[in-house]
Amino acid sequence: MTPRDRAVGKVQPIGPTERSRRIVKRGNGWQIGWDPDAAEFCGLVGDDRWAIELTAAEFGDFCRLTQQVADTLRAIAAELMEAERVACEVSSRTLWLEAEGFPDRYTLQMILESGRRCEAFWDEAAARELTAAARTLRVFSGAA
Repeated sequence: MTPRDRAVGKVQPIGPTERSRRIVKRGNGWQIGWDPDAAEFCGLVGDDRWAIELTAAEFGDFCRLTQQVADTLRAIAAELMEAERVACEVSSRTLWLEAEGFPDRYTLQMILESGRRCEAFWDEAAARELTAAARTLRVFSGAA
């Protein structure tokens, strides 16, 4: 790195020069990530202050179940009265997920049930953005 490079703010890579394939998306009150090169914990979910790494199976289930709950809430929206709140629970072998609220704005709660234990919560604004981000990361993670 030349003195000119340092002066214009170019960053010198530390460690291997190969480009990382890790993807992390963040918003207000949420974060989600995928690292295909990680040995055991390829996925990550959390909020602004905390995160938990997930195995590929756990991350795949999280992405699939967030979409399943969002699709279910959209499907029943026409059957509900305007002020009617609902709770929708879905689960897999690795985690439990609940959406509570209205079809277009709801909170998400997750309980990790495999190996490690973790309970997580996202408010309405964070849940909406996290669900959208999980949909896009699902493509990269290979989750069915």
